[in-house]
Amino acid sequence: MMDELDRRLLDEFQRGFPLDPRPYAAMADRLGCTEGEVLERLSRLKGQGAVARVGATFRPHRVGSSTLAAMAVPEERLEGVAALVDGFEEVNHNYQRAHRLNLWFVVTAPTRERVEGVMVAISRATGLEVQEFPLVRAHRLDLGFPLWN
Repeated sequence: MMDELDRRLLDEFQRGFPLDPRPYAAMADRLGCTEGEVLERLSRLKGQGAVARVGATFRPHRVGSSTLAAMAVPEERLEGVAALVDGFEEVNHNYQRAHRLNLWFVVTAPTRERVEGVMVAISRATGLEVQEFPLVRAHRLDLGFPLWN
């Protein structure tokens, strides 16, 4: 169950994360609470699955390497394979799509070799092919949106 402060935390900091030596304290000042409360709430929301990650997003290939990947996962294995994929530190999110390639994810790592290594490890662990969809042309998409009215 989320209260008004949880909603504000999620809504107001999708963009404009404070570039501050103590960003969570800056967030707390804006929200009218303590730094510890911000950290506790983010931890709880992450544990509940409302937050996948808190961190910077950089333009592709400006820092490190990344790629979009997809797999055709039998429906009865989808939950387990998604959990395995999500267990890799280099996978920043995965999602299900209504398509033959039904599990999509982004791999981000310091080097191209590590990106490839993660995809190979996922393929070996699952016995399924990982298909890569490398960036051909960059588009800027703003994925932030109001969560509540």
